[in-house]
Amino acid sequence: MWRKPSEGKPSSESYNQPVSSYTPVEKSNPAPASYAPQPAASRPAPESSSLGGSASKITSGLKINGEISGTADLYIDGEIQGKLRLGNARVTVGPNGRVEADIEAREIVIDGTVNGNLKASERAHFGSSCRVNGSVTTPRIGIDDGARLRGKVETLKAAPARESSAPASKQQPAETLQPVEAGAKSE
Repeated sequence: MWRKPSEGKPSSESYNQPVSSYTPVEKSNPAPASYAPQPAASRPAPESSSLGGSASKITSGLKINGEISGTADLYIDGEIQGKLRLGNARVTVGPNGRVEADIEAREIVIDGTVNGNLKASERAHFGSSCRVNGSVTTPRIGIDDGARLRGKVETLKAAPARESSAPASKQQPAETLQPVEAGAKSE
């Protein structure tokens, strides 16, 4: 027998249906007061290069094989195999990024997975969710709790500023170090 639903009352079936809604979850990592980086989930992708160009993004779902070079900042949340040469730019590997390449850039920030050698001319930073396998060469390095780094780390002397270093080096001579024999005792 057919019954006409009453128009004034909603049926009880509509209240029992599941409702799907997406709410992003942000991770929060406590950090010492002297250094408080943004968590990887809330860190925005770089919007523009220090040279005035716009940042390029490789989003999840994209796979690239080959060599990438240029001067714009690059945000990677996809997969890359090959070589990255962005000498005067910032390279950021997002939490979903998977890179199997050597990376050469001014600044390198890793929150994802990287297999390859890293060479940063200014600094390298490894977030708490990163997994890196390869050598790292940089003047400054930052490693968050939870980061996994396997390989050789070499810190270089920071390149001096172009304008202020030349007059300063001419004014005062550098101290010289004297070699000491391994078995010698100092008195």
